Order: sequence, then C-alpha cells, then structure tokens
Amino acid sequence: MKKKLIWAIIGILLVTVGYVVFMVMRPSVSNPDNSFFYLQEGTSLSELKNQLNDKKLLKGNGFDWACKLLRFKKPKAGRYLFKDGMSAFNLVKMLRSADQSLVKMTIVKERTKELFSSKMGNGKKFDFQFDSLQMVSYLNNADSLRAYGVDTNTVMSLIIPDTYFHKWNSSPEKLMQQLFAAYNRFWNDDRKAKAAAQGLNPQQAMIMASIVEEETNRKNDKGNVASVYINRLKMGMRLQADPTVKFITRNFQLGRITGVHLKLESPYNTYLHEGLPPGPICTPSIESIEAVLNAPQTDYIFFVASYQFDGSTIFTSNLNDHNKYVKLFHAEQNRRADSIRKQKALQAPK
Repeated sequence: MKKKLIWAIIGILLVTVGYVVFMVMRPSVSNPDNSFFYLQEGTSLSELKNQLNDKKLLKGNGFDWACKLLRFKKPKAGRYLFKDGMSAFNLVKMLRSADQSLVKMTIVKERTKELFSSKMGNGKKFDFQFDSLQMVSYLNNADSLRAYGVDTNTVMSLIIPDTYFHKWNSSPEKLMQQLFAAYNRFWNDDRKAKAAAQGLNPQQAMIMASIVEEETNRKNDKGNVASVYINRLKMGMRLQADPTVKFITRNFQLGRITGVHLKLESPYNTYLHEGLPPGPICTPSIESIEAVLNAPQTDYIFFVASYQFDGSTIFTSNLNDHNKYVKLFHAEQNRRADSIRKQKALQAPK
C-alpha cells in the first residue's frame, strides 16, 4: 500500500513538473509585428504583467510559473524586443538580465545641436527615453560640457560620424560619454601630429573639416579645398567660406549666396571675421577630416566651381585668374537660368 502511495505521489510530481515545464517552455509570446516593449523605471512585477496582457503579448499562464522558477521579482527598465513565439522562460530570462534591444544611432551629418537633438525621443529616428528638449538642454549647458573640454559652440566637434549603440534608457550624459570615448579613440597620436603640422589642434581640424565637407562632395577636390583654407588661415586672410554664411541662415537648401548674406553679422561669417568660426558647421565625414590632416602643400588661395558645370573645381593662386573663372562661371550660370526661364515660358498655357 505504501509503495502504491509513493508511486502515486511520484506520478503526480512528474505530471506537475512536466506540466510546469510545458507551460514555461511552450511558445507564449505573440508579437508578429516585432514591436518594441518599453518598460519604465519603477514598474512592479504585477504592473509589468498587466502591461504585457494589455498589449496582448502573452498567451497562457507560463509567465507566472517562469517568474517563480527564475525568482524574478524586480523588472528593470529598458526597450525589449520579444520575438514572436518566444517561451515564457526565455521572456523572463531576458527581463531578469535586462537584455534590452539597443538603439542603433547612425550619424552621417548633423548640422546643428538643435537638428541633432530633434531626432531624439521615443518613436523618433534615435529611439531614446529622453526627449529632444533634454538633449539640447544638455548640449547647451556649459557646466556639463566643461568635462569634455568643449563649449556650446564646439560641442558638435566631438561627434565622429559612425554607428553607435546605446541603451534606450541612457541619459544624454551617457550618450555624450560614449561619443567622447569614440572621439578620443579617433584622435590618436598620429592624427594629432598631422593636425599640428597643419597648425591646428583636433577641434580646429574638425571645424576646418566641416567647411570642407560643406564645400564639396568630390573626394579628389577635398584635399585642395582644405589646402586653400589652411593657406588663407596661415596668411591671416579671411576664409570667406560660403558654407559658414549658409550656416548662419539655417537655410541649408540655400542655392546661392548673395551680397545680402555676406553682410550678416555673426561670428560664423568668415567674410566679416578673420580665422575659423567658433565651432563646426556640421559633423564632417572622416574623409573630410583626413583631407584636412593630409592636405597637400599648394599655393592655392582661391577656388571656384568649373564653368563647364561638370562638378569639378578650378583652383588658382592669384586673384586675376580667380576672377576670370568666376566671371565665366556666373556667365554660364546665368545662361542656364535664362534657358530654363525660356523653356517654362514656352510650356506655359496661353
């Protein structure tokens, strides 16, 4: 009789264990759209379960069993991606280890602190818990930036275009710490020495590279463009860089700089003020930075887009030659504009 009772108890235990194992290991997550689940700081276990049920992410009661088996009691904030068909065991294991889905932040070109910050926030391009106002507030806080050796003008020089990964619940400070670490890795002793040979420190090289970045997309021209501005800087000549004037207007689609623009009062107006502007006018590509660091030694101090409109650039070392090519460029530019106007006039209904 005792043996029968013992076997009965063992049988019940085996059935119970088997049931529990089945419940926690079977598919329990329904997330066919692969949507992210955002877990806020301070969320209790019961609140978490309610949120999962409200979003219809859970099937069955395996979640409760998995929490007991893994002794999961305190959820950790984060952005999680629960795969469709995931077991309750793996779901709780992910939550317990706070194995959240990192935010991928690919930086190509950012022109201002405000535009960069506007991409921050839940559901935006850079899907962070903090919002754009928190980010721009941090970038405008001189006390916060002092630790990185920059101010509110030069802070964007710390951003090296690349792909970064951050936790969703990172703070603006944590994000900047990672960007600063990447900046320091980029500016190794070799690059610092090259910048010094051009008469620049890393921040000045970043500012110079930002101008080169905005001047041309042609890889073959970047080095010569850099040499022009380096020569002007060494001569004490004003840089007279159109992109710095465009930066003042914040109209980055502005096609032509006119005399009105050249008179705009701003420390970024390199037609009015000598030396480099107080900060970068964009986050330059590594290609543009390298163009500055490895700029060839030339006697060029002028350049203008080719009047043949083939995308090339004409570099000169004296004003007479430069003015000649500028005149040819504007003549061709006006001819093309007149041609377009005439075509529109012919196509207009009568």
